[in-house]
Amino acid sequence: MLTIDFGQQIDGDYTKEEQFITQLLMKLIEMEQLSEDNLEVSITLMNNTQIQEINRDYRGKNQPTDVISFAFEDNDDEFPIFGMNEEIPRVLGDIFISLERGREQANEYGHSFERELGFLAVHGFLHLLGYDHMNEAEEKIMFTKQEAVLQAFDLQRR
Repeated sequence: MLTIDFGQQIDGDYTKEEQFITQLLMKLIEMEQLSEDNLEVSITLMNNTQIQEINRDYRGKNQPTDVISFAFEDNDDEFPIFGMNEEIPRVLGDIFISLERGREQANEYGHSFERELGFLAVHGFLHLLGYDHMNEAEEKIMFTKQEAVLQAFDLQRR
């Protein structure tokens, strides 16, 4: 089971985007065989100015970015923070997505905003699951998983 706590720091109704992200992440946890786990994540939708502040304050990069993830768990099995009890959710962390940057990138790459939003949500969630792309081998694994989820929804890069 996946619980997503959506928040937004921008005006507007983003119910459609939230439902879409939920479907994608449910597919991802199914593909990762985590469907039986009690998982929780927080996703905040924002604009470039807001995500730039987070990027500056926590990553030392004073520029807008598309997605930032903060995992609550490290990959140290010796001292797990959450998830020891089925009734208590395994809180994975926070994902911040700039819808503004997502729209810009969709235009730059020539594909739909839906495809870009899907990519950002899945990418951020995979980081919370411990995947990374710091070297070529890690990148191949992570990007293969991203594309598998996006392909399941026919969200191709055009």
